[in-house]
Amino acid sequence: MKKVTTTVLKKMKRENEKISMLTAYDCPTAKIMDDAEVDVILVGDSLGMVVLGYNDTIKVTVEDIIHHTSAVSRGAKRCMIVADMPFLSYHQGKYNSVKNAGRLIQEGNANAVKLEGGVEIIEDIKAIINAGIPVMGHLGLTPQSVNKIGGYYIQGKSVEEAEKIIADAVALEKAGVFSIVLECVPCELSKAITDRLSIPTIGIGAGKCCDGQVLVTNDLLGSYQGHIPKFVKQYENIGEKTKNAVEEYIKEVKNGQFPEECHEFHSKELEKIE
Repeated sequence: MKKVTTTVLKKMKRENEKISMLTAYDCPTAKIMDDAEVDVILVGDSLGMVVLGYNDTIKVTVEDIIHHTSAVSRGAKRCMIVADMPFLSYHQGKYNSVKNAGRLIQEGNANAVKLEGGVEIIEDIKAIINAGIPVMGHLGLTPQSVNKIGGYYIQGKSVEEAEKIIADAVALEKAGVFSIVLECVPCELSKAITDRLSIPTIGIGAGKCCDGQVLVTNDLLGSYQGHIPKFVKQYENIGEKTKNAVEEYIKEVKNGQFPEECHEFHSKELEKIE
């Protein structure tokens, strides 16, 4: 069992082997993914919406990410575990950025952290990397900035916007990030960035030209009942199957079908008790 590291991911890009990445927030799910040999698990701040019931990712705290990353680390041994740095955890000076990133590594047992943003957070990224912590970048649609950008829209559609994202990607690579997530950008832009960089790009709503792909697992499995983006392929409908199973359980409890004899325990010594 070879552990997936930053070196392994860069080698995969050089050899044109696509990188698979999915989100996980608990130990059992992480173990299933690790057994299936996914390359990277992201403990994303998406947990705020698909697990904790928030309307966005902004309310997620460092403590939330630590709690869920720690659970994931107990289930996944082979794949790389990347923990999202949540809103305001890297916007209050380099000291706090390094401190919060360090907590995700020390307390959460993550292998790396992910930050949203480009040149505006480059000094924070450099400080975290200089502390010995691998950093994954995130450009395009950055959900933590949803209030600033006015919603969940495709980014980089104009030449001016695309050039800004390209410049950010180049700056992130120069700063030392080992990979960059590109979210909700045109395929032409993701290809231009992927071709220009020596580090892997991981796409989500960015087309097939990226070096890898990531999806929120709850979307992939159909267990999240909220809005499903266009770029998601739903491989299963666990939500509907779970609902059917629960309804069947309730029905059998109500009519006395469950539990059956095979589900009961008996003691001959107690048969005479009235």
